[in-house]
Amino acid sequence: MTTILDRTANRALTPGLPARLSLTPKTTLAGRLDGAWWPRSRDLAAELPALADALEGRWGRITRVLVHPGHWPVVPHKVAVTGHVLHVGWFTEQDPDKVILLSYTTGRCDLLVIPPETEPASVARLMTAAALPGSILSAGGLMSGEAATGRRMREARSREDAWENDGGAASASLAHPAAHAVVGARMIPLPGHTRGT
Repeated sequence: MTTILDRTANRALTPGLPARLSLTPKTTLAGRLDGAWWPRSRDLAAELPALADALEGRWGRITRVLVHPGHWPVVPHKVAVTGHVLHVGWFTEQDPDKVILLSYTTGRCDLLVIPPETEPASVARLMTAAALPGSILSAGGLMSGEAATGRRMREARSREDAWENDGGAASASLAHPAAHAVVGARMIPLPGHTRGT
């Protein structure tokens, strides 16, 4: 699995940066996704060249890209990449959290698209899950599952903060007055019971 994560706070698009990808290892287990892509912006024309370059070694020359228009404010018809032009299409019936890349030599590559503003901890979980060989999870299923995980984690932090602010941690560390060390205790068998039965 190839993972490139940029954990800096500045997620502004900078030309020349490599695509942030996590790809499934080459195995016989085909899943619904071939990995995940974390673009730096929602500018498809600026993001696709680095993605096509990163995938060329594994999938050959990417010639077509299919996206859902919900995540991309502008969907260009063509994007110039190294040495050729990508043809870009969009379909509202396509999973909005997925990009489909087509190559003449290898076929199709389906990637989860992680929104640029996603927190790095969520990105790491999503990239790992999307790159599992043989996974039956869809892009939309992964994103909704991560949204639920994020919500549960925020709720847990909120409960923990409330506990700390209400004096829960301090009072929990004090020993209960009824709690005493047990000294010299021994087990006494009940009548009619023998040990080991």
